[in-house]
Amino acid sequence: MGHIAKADLREYQVWDRTTRWFHWINFASVLGLIALGTVILFSKELGIGDDGKVLLKTFHVLTGYVFVVNLLWRVVWGFIGNRYARWKAVLPFGRGYMAELREYSAGFRRGDAPGWLGHNPAGKLMVAALFAVLLAMGGSGLMLAGTDIYYPPFGGSVKSWIAEDRSDLEAIRPYSKENVNESRYNEMRVLRKPFITTHETLYYVLLALIAAHIAGAVVTDVKERNGIISAMFTGRKVFGKRPVDYEG
Repeated sequence: MGHIAKADLREYQVWDRTTRWFHWINFASVLGLIALGTVILFSKELGIGDDGKVLLKTFHVLTGYVFVVNLLWRVVWGFIGNRYARWKAVLPFGRGYMAELREYSAGFRRGDAPGWLGHNPAGKLMVAALFAVLLAMGGSGLMLAGTDIYYPPFGGSVKSWIAEDRSDLEAIRPYSKENVNESRYNEMRVLRKPFITTHETLYYVLLALIAAHIAGAVVTDVKERNGIISAMFTGRKVFGKRPVDYEG
């Protein structure tokens, strides 16, 4: 776009306020979860005792609640938000998508990729991957919160399952065997195992996706110069030619 005069540029409103708030709340909560999760994952090597692990896991779960509520709100917003926030415009499905992806990829390699107000066809693949991983991490994280430190939404049911005396559930605490039936506790840990395996595996997948997402946004912004990064602050993008998905 270097040859396009400033007078030929047009600014378009793209991301609504709710979508931008979701993005930055998600960014902050995921960053916090990764930081806390990393310390928890290597707590043994760091010499952190049981009390320290419970404290870390408590903050991890509380941050996770913010993350999950924000993510679920985005799922809802995908049905009621503006046209660029809706799932039809965000996910890599629909008639003609593969042709759009081929056209965009070829143009990107040539240096004249078609402009998109919303997510371009390549970006839609990244968004789909990120949402799939984030939803899976949110679901598995809630299960782990209930089976590890007995937090909602599953903690109460888990306590009832493993208790020797169900009239004294308050006696059951993380890393304590008080009022815990050993046999049922071991059964619960078997149920928990695939969730922790999934959660830990997706931790590394998420790190890779975040790195690819940031790199893709930076490269696209440099090559196309339409404000893809600044748009998540202002909601607006700038183009010298009519974007493919513009409906004026």
